[in-house]
Amino acid sequence: MIVEILAVGTELLLGQIVNSNASRIAERLADAGLDHYRQTVVGDNEERIADAVLASCSRADAVIITGGLGPTKDDLTREAIARAAGVGMVFDEDQAERLRERWRRRGREMPVSNLQQAEYPDGCTLIENPKGTAPGIRCRVGGSWVFALPGVPAEMIPMLERDVIPFLRRDDRSVVVSRLLRTWGETESAIGERLGDLYDASANPTIAFLASGGEIKVRITAKAPTEGEAEAMIGPVEAEVRERLGTRIFGTDGDTVEVVILRMLEARGWTLATAESVTGGLIAGRITGVPGASRAYRGSVVAYATEVKTPALGVPREVIAEHGVVSEPVAVAMAEGARVRLGADVAVATTGSAGPDPLEQPVGTVVVAVATPDGTRVRTLQMPGDRERVRTFATTAALQLTRMALQGVDWGRR
Repeated sequence: MIVEILAVGTELLLGQIVNSNASRIAERLADAGLDHYRQTVVGDNEERIADAVLASCSRADAVIITGGLGPTKDDLTREAIARAAGVGMVFDEDQAERLRERWRRRGREMPVSNLQQAEYPDGCTLIENPKGTAPGIRCRVGGSWVFALPGVPAEMIPMLERDVIPFLRRDDRSVVVSRLLRTWGETESAIGERLGDLYDASANPTIAFLASGGEIKVRITAKAPTEGEAEAMIGPVEAEVRERLGTRIFGTDGDTVEVVILRMLEARGWTLATAESVTGGLIAGRITGVPGASRAYRGSVVAYATEVKTPALGVPREVIAEHGVVSEPVAVAMAEGARVRLGADVAVATTGSAGPDPLEQPVGTVVVAVATPDGTRVRTLQMPGDRERVRTFATTAALQLTRMALQGVDWGRR
C-alpha cells in the first residue's frame, strides 16, 4: 500500500512552524511496512487543499492529512475533503454534545465556533480524539482512503497509532526491519563510494545514507513476511558493510556515541568531566541526555571567556599569552585541569573559533583534548559551515575523540 502525507497550514509554508508531524508519521509508516513516496505542504485555502487531496489520491492508496481541523475560520480541511469528494457537509449532534460536555467539565462556556468541529463530509466516519476537541475523519475519495488528523502532535500521534495504522495494515501482514550503522570519520560521499555497488544492487534490503551532526548513518532496511526473515535478509548485507567500513562504525541502532562512551566508562569504573569553551555546554548536554549518565559523569566547566579559564580550570596565564586561547596547549591544560578539579578519570576539552568573526584562528578551527589515566591526546580540526554547524560538528568530534581515546586509538598524544 502506498501512503502520502499532506500537511495543512500556512504557518508551515512561512517557516513559522517546523513540519515535525510529517517525520513522525513517516517513521511510523516505515515501521508498519507501508510504502511512502511523497509529502506535500499546502496553505490554508480550501480550493488548494482540495486540489492537493485529489492529486495525492491520484497517486496513492491512502492519504494522511494533518492540520486544519480546529475551530477557527482558517481551519478548512473538512470542507476541502468534502469538496474533493464531491459531497456536502453534515452535522453530528452527538459530537456537538461531547464538545459541550468537555467544556462544561472545564468550567467554561464553549465558544459557538467550536461547533464546526461537529461537522464533517457526508459519508465519512469520525475518528475519536481523546486528547482534544477535534475528531479525525476517515473517508473514501475516489479509490483512495483519506484520513484527516489534528495538527497537534500530542493528539495526532495516538490517533495515528490506534486507528489509522491498524486500519491500513488490516490486509497487510508484512514487517519492515531496519538496521542503523553509525559511522564517523568519513564524509557522506566517501561512504557512498565505498558502498555504491551495494546500493545499486540491492532492492530488498535497501541501503540509505543519512548525514547529521558530523556523523554518517548507513541504514539497511528489509521487508518480509516475518521479523526473522527480514533480519536474515539484512544479515549478509550488514556483514559486507561492516567489512568495508571497519572501525569507522562505532555503534548500531540506538548506540549513539554518548551511549557508547558511558558504557565504556562504566565497564572500567571510570568517570568523565567536560571543559567547554567553543561548544558552550553542548557536550555536557549530549552526555546528560542519556538516562543514567550520573553513574559516570561528574560535571562540566563552561569556561567561555578567556579570563575564566585560569581560575576555573587552572590554565596557566603564560600558556594563554604564549600560544593563544585557540591552541593545543590551552586545550590540553583545560582537559587536565577539569580532570583534577572535577575529580574525574577522563576529561574532554574544547576551544576554538566558531565565528562569525575569527578568534585568533580562522573560523571553524576547533581544538579537542582528552585526558585519561593513560595520557592526554589533542587534535586541531577544521569544521565547515556557519557558527551553529561548527559548534554542532565540534561537539560530535569531541565525543568521538573521547570514544577513541577510551578505546586506545592513538589519534594524537601530548
